[in-house]
Parts: sequence; C-alpha cells; structure tokens
Amino acid sequence: MKKTRGGLLLMAMAMQLSALATAYAGPVFMHTGGRTTQPVGHYEFCQKLPGECTERTPKQAPIELTRKLWAKIVSINNSVNTRITPRTDMEMWGKEEVWSYPDSGFGDCEDYALEKRRELMNIGVPAGDLLMTVARQPNGDGHAVLTVRTSLGEFILDNLQLKVLAWTDTDYTYLKRQSTENSGVWVTINDGREDAVASVR
Repeated sequence: MKKTRGGLLLMAMAMQLSALATAYAGPVFMHTGGRTTQPVGHYEFCQKLPGECTERTPKQAPIELTRKLWAKIVSINNSVNTRITPRTDMEMWGKEEVWSYPDSGFGDCEDYALEKRRELMNIGVPAGDLLMTVARQPNGDGHAVLTVRTSLGEFILDNLQLKVLAWTDTDYTYLKRQSTENSGVWVTINDGREDAVASVR
C-alpha cells in the first residue's frame, strides 16, 4: 500500500515517541524549589488577562503521553513556529518586555510559548502540565519556552528548535517556571547543571 505524506509523518512521530519511551529508565523531571519572583512580563500579562493566571490544578500525576497526544504536541509546536514571524518586543511595542498572544502573526519567544500553551489547553491538556519556563541560553541571553509535563517526563516546546526535545536534551540552563498547582505562581528550578537562579525579566 502506498504511504501518504501524512501517514509517513505520523509513523515518524510514533517511532520518535517509542524511542522516547525506551530512552529512559523512568520519567525525568526538573527539580523545582520554592516560590520565586514572577517575570515582569508575565505579571503584566496577568494584569491584562487575569483569567489566564488563576488556573488551579490539584496535585496529580502528569498527563499520560499517548501517541495521539504526542502527535498533537508535535503538530502544534510546528504550526506555531511556522505561523508566527519573529519580532522583538521593542519592534512591536517599543518596550523591552511585553508578554502577549501573537494574534497579529508576530511575536518573540514567550509569545510563541503562550500560544502553544493556549492551543494545548484547548485540546484538554491541564494547565498544571503546561508551564511557561524561563531559561538561559549558552550565550547568556534569557529565553522563554513551554515545558510540557507528561507521564514520560518533561518536554520543551521552543521557537528556536524544530524538534520537541526532552528538557535534558537541550543546552539551556533552566531558571524558573510556573507552579504546577497555580498558574499565577512561579517556582525556582535547579536542573542539576547549575545551582544559581538568575534574575530574569
């Protein structure tokens, strides 16, 4: 039977998920600490859209990572990365740091991550498994990504990376992220590679 392009893509995603499932002895999660400062951009985003920052998720196991969900995660990551044209906040708003949904078709790193979070929540992924995350790139620049918590560990959706990677396979130093239980609260991260938690807008 002739395989369609879509069929080949689904097969490739299924094979990647199978590899992820066998790559680890068990799920690998970031080590989080206590409450920390909320990024200024996220605080102002919450002031404009308070409903986005009041989701409460009771303590529970991460969402089960099925092949169907993995296909959705990969699809949404690719779609947002393709649809949105990169623009800095200074270019768009004349300010250094503005977090917003990229409804205009333009955005920077946190805007990509916010849109991916919104689209994954729309298909039923709990807010507590979709965590806005601040990291430091190897060159020292700050960066924002979306961390997705699953039964097979945590994965990073990134506008600078085509593939969805396990957080341990990225070269970022993770600094802080949203709490799994309260979307308006941020907690520190010690990813085992660096103890310091830097001050990031």
